[in-house]
Amino acid sequence: MPKVSLKLEIAGRTYPISVLESEQQRVMEAASTLNEAINSLKKQYAVNDLQDLMAMASLQLILKSNQNCQGELQTLESKLENLVKEFSSH
Repeated sequence: MPKVSLKLEIAGRTYPISVLESEQQRVMEAASTLNEAINSLKKQYAVNDLQDLMAMASLQLILKSNQNCQGELQTLESKLENLVKEFSSH
């Protein structure tokens, strides 16, 4: 699969990165989400140290992602249980 070179701007700094062409949109959206989280934290807590902001934003986004995964897992488990019940009744 072909790779593309991107220059992502995160917290005012540019990072060159090569990604699979199929992942380009996800990577750009992830950088945008990270920038939004950094800017939000900057306004909320009046913190200007970029390393602190990036660490806090990363932690916040990972926790949110884990919550989403937990919810999806519970939904999947529930659907599987329903399927098992349905097959058992036949």
